[in-house]
Amino acid sequence: MSTNKKVNVIACSGMGKVYGLMAREAVLHTVQRLCPEQAKTLCLAYIVTGDEEALAGFDNQPCITVDGCPAMCSAKSVAAMGGDIKEELKVLDVMKLHKGAKPGTATELTPEGWAITEEIAAKIAERVQEIQKEER
Repeated sequence: MSTNKKVNVIACSGMGKVYGLMAREAVLHTVQRLCPEQAKTLCLAYIVTGDEEALAGFDNQPCITVDGCPAMCSAKSVAAMGGDIKEELKVLDVMKLHKGAKPGTATELTPEGWAITEEIAAKIAERVQEIQKEER
């Protein structure tokens, strides 16, 4: 894979839900801090509405979707628009490992919520690196 071909990491919108906030923050942490040279994010709303620039941004590039709830809006939307999904990550799957955790609210994460979000970001980053190796 050439250095300019990044893995797209796309979070659900998840507005009004703590798990959606965690998904978005984990994606941002991944693309801004953990894998800025290997990953980028695209706005799900632009993908859903068929924005040409957004769709061109994931044409023939591997994608990771990150969803907060069972509706799987990110995965379903990216698939519907022809995205090459290599991994579908679910915040709820990680939360099952943290029974009783109080991650915060739809607008603010607790320290516990941030720690879990960083755990999710680490999983995303690990998968980004695996995909980069597979695509070479």
